This record gives sequence, C-alpha cells and structure tokens, in this order.
Amino acid sequence: MLDILLTSLLSPVVLAFALGALAVAVKSDLEIPEPLYQALSIYLLLAIGLKGGVALSKTPLGEVVGPVGATFALGVLTPLTAYTVLRRLGRMDRTNAAALAAHYGSVSAVTFIAAQAVAAYAGSPSEGFMPALVAVLEVPAIIVGLLIAYARGERAGSWQEALREVVTGRSIVLLVGGMAIGWVAGEEGTAAVAPFFVAGFQGALMLFLLDMGMTAARRLRDLRSVGPFLVAFGVGMPIVHGALGVWVGLLAGLSVGGAAVLGAMVSSASYIAAPAAIRVGLPEANPAYYLTASLGITFPFNLTVGIPIYLALAEWLGA
Repeated sequence: MLDILLTSLLSPVVLAFALGALAVAVKSDLEIPEPLYQALSIYLLLAIGLKGGVALSKTPLGEVVGPVGATFALGVLTPLTAYTVLRRLGRMDRTNAAALAAHYGSVSAVTFIAAQAVAAYAGSPSEGFMPALVAVLEVPAIIVGLLIAYARGERAGSWQEALREVVTGRSIVLLVGGMAIGWVAGEEGTAAVAPFFVAGFQGALMLFLLDMGMTAARRLRDLRSVGPFLVAFGVGMPIVHGALGVWVGLLAGLSVGGAAVLGAMVSSASYIAAPAAIRVGLPEANPAYYLTASLGITFPFNLTVGIPIYLALAEWLGA
C-alpha cells in the first residue's frame, strides 16, 4: 500500500497538481489562460475518446458487454446511495441532496485520466476500452438525480432542458465522437494523428492538472461555508463508491488496473457535465455545496489518496 501511495504521489500528473496548489498557497501570479484551459480540455477528451475507439475496434464484443452493463448499473445505484446518506445522515433538503447525488453518481473525466496514468505508472495498465465506460457512467446519475428532485413539487427548471444540456455537452460529444472516429478509422487509419494525440497526451495532462491544482486550492477557501458533514461526505462517500466499483469491476472481468480505474471513476464526482445540467434543471440548488464538495474536497482526495487505495484494493481482491 505504501509503495502504491508513493508511486501515485510521485507521478508527474499528481506532482503537477501539487505545484498548482502550491502556487495558490504562496500567492504566485501563475495563471493558465482560459483559452488554453478550454483547448486542453477539448484535446484531452477527444484524445481519450479516440484511443478508446481504436481499442474498441480491436476488442471482441463479448469482452465489453459485461463491464458496460456493470458500469451502467453503478451509474444508477450510486446516486441513490449518495442521496440516502445526504438525507438520512446529513438531514439535507431534497433539492440539494438530489443535486449532490447527481454529481456523486456521475464521473470526473479528469479523475479517470489521472487514474489511468497512475495505474499505468504503477505497472497495472487498464483496458483500452475504458473511455467507453466513462461515457456510459456520465449520464444515468444525472437523470436519476433530476428525477428524484422532480418526483415531488413544482421545480423552477426543466429536466428536459437539463437532459439536453448533458447529452449535447462537450464532454459527451467529444468522448463519443472521438470513440466513433477511432472505432471507424481503426489503428491503421489513426496512425497519422497518433503522434499528436498519443505522444503529447501526458504533457497536456500535466498542464491541465496544474490548472486543476490551482482551481481546487481556491475552492478550499469555501470549506467553512459547507460545514463538517459535507467535508466528511466528500471523503467518505468516494471510498464506499470506489470500493464498490473495484469489486464490481473485478466481477465483470476487468483486470486489476481496469478495476482500480473503474473504482476511481465511480468514486469521483462530476464537475463539468453535472454542474451544467443542475444549473439548468435545478437552479434553486446551492452551487457552493456541489462545487465545493466535488472540486474542493473529493477531487484532490481521490487524486492524492483515493486512487492508491483503489489500486491497492484491486490488487488485494484480484490476487
């Protein structure tokens, strides 16, 4: 466990994240320009979709069906567990509990990318089709969260508009579109763009994590406003969901690295697709709760401590 933790903490992507947080702590004037951040996020999402599509084109359908079905089931189950904990233990109102449940059932693409990189760095690479599971996991939880909130009473927002926001959002368009391109073109057809989308991937990821470190560090200032329960929820819920994801991943036939990455995906909280959908579908929900918990608590926890835990658990259960 200690070896895995050290390997994770000393990986370039985690160190870049720490550098970003340090820059905020020392009040450096370091900034990643917004256009560069947008370009990096487009590049990373399209690249993982493209690589996933190429891997899918070489993978027999029978190997993918089990993990896809398991991932979809987790996407429906985890918002329900999160919602139950928030309502029963946190005594949170229905709207904010549903908004948070949507975030904690959906997935953080950046956590997925970091988990893939750390697993490979630790010598346990995951399956190539894992990006397909990101697309599968992103949508169901947001629908479940909105349905919970809309089950009673009149709402200010529109769940149809929120659903459209998710499905046509850049993360789904780039992931699914990239996978379609990779699947149709195959390895031979994408060879010409591989130097750009494969060789440059880790460098772009470091720049992106540098910016995420600064963003997460700034969110830490909001911890006082969300209260101790939400801080505990932001650490405890990912561990429960992550362990569940690792166990289900191994049962579905994933490798140790694949199960660890699925655990990290299931443990993560969305801060791109879900906030956009909740802003439209549940405008009365408090952004300080779901943004601070997902980006200021769960994301840095998973990146530094959570991913090594899921990797160690996968190695232990898969031995």
